[in-house]
Amino acid sequence: MPSIDLTGKVAVVTGSGRGLGLAYAQALAAHGASVVVNDVDDAVAEAAVKSITEAGGKAVAEVVPVGTSEAADRLVGRAVEEFGRLDVLVTNAGILRDKVLWKMTDDDFDAVIATHLKGTFTCARAAAIRMREQGEGGTLILVGSPAGQRGNFGQTNYAAAKAGIAAFARTWSMELARANITVNAIVPVAATAMTETIPAFAPYIEAMKNGEPLPDFLRKGEGFGTPEDCAALVPFLASEAARSLTGQAIGIGGDKVALWSHPQEIRAAYADGGWTPESLADAFPTSVGAELQTVGIPAPKFPEA
Repeated sequence: MPSIDLTGKVAVVTGSGRGLGLAYAQALAAHGASVVVNDVDDAVAEAAVKSITEAGGKAVAEVVPVGTSEAADRLVGRAVEEFGRLDVLVTNAGILRDKVLWKMTDDDFDAVIATHLKGTFTCARAAAIRMREQGEGGTLILVGSPAGQRGNFGQTNYAAAKAGIAAFARTWSMELARANITVNAIVPVAATAMTETIPAFAPYIEAMKNGEPLPDFLRKGEGFGTPEDCAALVPFLASEAARSLTGQAIGIGGDKVALWSHPQEIRAAYADGGWTPESLADAFPTSVGAELQTVGIPAPKFPEA
């Protein structure tokens, strides 16, 4: 089994004051990387840094809301100023403004897109510029979501942003290949403040907080576990063991790791001279329409009481 050693590498993890982001930062530091922790709350960021340094790791905090080019430059600049370089970027920062389409305001939409989608873009651009200047490769780890892969009720803004992030990974993996910079999207599923609000999960998460393990039907069947379970993927992708892995969307949660497929054609039909509305209506149900795709995140399969 290869050893994952990130000694000498420097990482920026956006939105890493708590939850999944904190788990990512702690995992990187535990494997030797120096980490720039990012949050919008100074006390939360400093507490995250303390948790890393008290465990023997190296970390500093940069308190700034992700989204603008200025924020991205500050994060990359802090990494270089404190540790001399940048090797890894994890774009985890995000917010939620959930509402159904007809109730979602412009502000609800813009805020989520600015943090998730534009924040990922601006931070990745700044990191790519620095990594290309260094000439030694690097790693971009973009945080997606099942909502971006399949859609989710009430999450127009979030699902669109996360779908865009998966597309970023595919596009940037091609653009940055010559610079030896790998780019992958990860699709984590974990017990967080967000999932605690889902009634079906709430009692299991509460039991976990009280020291009880999550049952196998969640950890294996649903791929649902702790933030620390998801964090294992990040040091792996940042390591030399994953240098040939790029342009992928990889899910992780509980005891499960999975590769998501890229969107692709499933079935095709042809008509000499092209299609008319009438010929489509006639042929569609028994040709391409015979294998319509499902949407939404499947409901958990809880055991019968």
